[in-house]
Amino acid sequence: MKTMRNRVITLYIPFLLGCVFIIGSLQCAMLHLEKIIPSFSPLLFPTLTIFLLVFHLFMSCFMIMKYWCDRTRLYLVPIAFAFVGSAIMMVGTLASFPGWLDLYHFASVNYNDAMIFFLFRHLMMATLFLLSAFLFRLRRENVRPHFQQLVIFLIFLFTVGMLITAWLYSSHSPFLSMDLVDNENKQFMILWQKTYNIVLIALWCVTLAVLMSVTRLRNLFWMSGNFLCISYIAALVILLSAGHTEGYTWYTSRLFETLATLMMIFVLLCDVFRLYRLSNARYQQSYQNSIRDALTRLYNRSYFYDTLTHALKTASVSKPVSVIVSDLDRFKRINDTYGHLQGDKVLQFVAQLLMDSVRPEDVAARIGGEEFVLLLQNTCAADAREVAERIRVTLSGFDQESSHGQLPEPITISMGVYTATTSDDSAEACVGLADRAMYQAKETGRNRVVVYR
Repeated sequence: MKTMRNRVITLYIPFLLGCVFIIGSLQCAMLHLEKIIPSFSPLLFPTLTIFLLVFHLFMSCFMIMKYWCDRTRLYLVPIAFAFVGSAIMMVGTLASFPGWLDLYHFASVNYNDAMIFFLFRHLMMATLFLLSAFLFRLRRENVRPHFQQLVIFLIFLFTVGMLITAWLYSSHSPFLSMDLVDNENKQFMILWQKTYNIVLIALWCVTLAVLMSVTRLRNLFWMSGNFLCISYIAALVILLSAGHTEGYTWYTSRLFETLATLMMIFVLLCDVFRLYRLSNARYQQSYQNSIRDALTRLYNRSYFYDTLTHALKTASVSKPVSVIVSDLDRFKRINDTYGHLQGDKVLQFVAQLLMDSVRPEDVAARIGGEEFVLLLQNTCAADAREVAERIRVTLSGFDQESSHGQLPEPITISMGVYTATTSDDSAEACVGLADRAMYQAKETGRNRVVVYR
């Protein structure tokens, strides 16, 4: 109970106040515009309808793609059908403006048909949004594919049924009729003012209450969905105060619908960008794991050989490539005496020392148990020996205290250096010759650097 109270205070109330502020600001802007501009062009309403139609088609495609990528999101299907059905009904609305491309033929506008499509569009969308809220509660259940197919089929039948019903009630069909607007004087009929408009407002209020209680405004998508409901409620309330189809109220209601849809599109685009960043981060992490040693985070053997092969293609006297192979002295005794866990700490300590001792363009890799290798580009044999000697001296100067317990005793390293000055050398040959120099260092007393000659 306390958690719910905190959620109401910290999330619900600020969200509702924000919606009221946005809608109130738009309404004030429209009232101010009414004083400046006496009337709008007849082209404006069908133009706004076309924009809204395109936005709704865009939304429906997004919903279908998101469901196709994740079949557990069955709740997106009713929203997709709501928007695609809305777009089709707006085609019927545009058909009520037969001369919308010609400024001088608006006398033949069938406002009653436009209002009929408006009525059934809201009935369909509110019902499907309500169904989406109930399906959202089942997202964690193990929903079988046959159940999903049945739900999608029923949603399809409902959407098609609403489209056919709206068409039958319009003037395009002689079977049914409904009088919502008097086309002669463009006044709303009592049936719309006293009944249908109030029913739509109540239906959207129920949908909003269910959506807010089920989704709990857990992310920006559901916040935009709830804002869409509030915008539709505001649009219907504005139309409730209007007595005719012409005037600022009709344009204001359509503006609210367009703004709410644009907000949902913006949220979806942000979600796509977030998923792209997440996917790219996962790819980078997966790629790094594939080219690095799990224990030391140095590069692994395959990456080192690939990089060395690429570097040797341009090797020359002016661009020498040096390879340093190193091996820890008497490392087996460390494992036998202190255990493998302590041995892993020694390897990690040495690996960090190697990474800190080379340039960003160089490569430090682990190619064996306690065997490491460095690739130094544009580095001659003398400079490579200097780098190796600096590493050897630095490592031999650490003890248990100065290494913060990572080295149980002083550790020494033997290193062999080979420098390639021609592209004829292969990666395996370079490593082999550096390895031979390293074994020479082992045989002549360990803890020293030998350059292959």
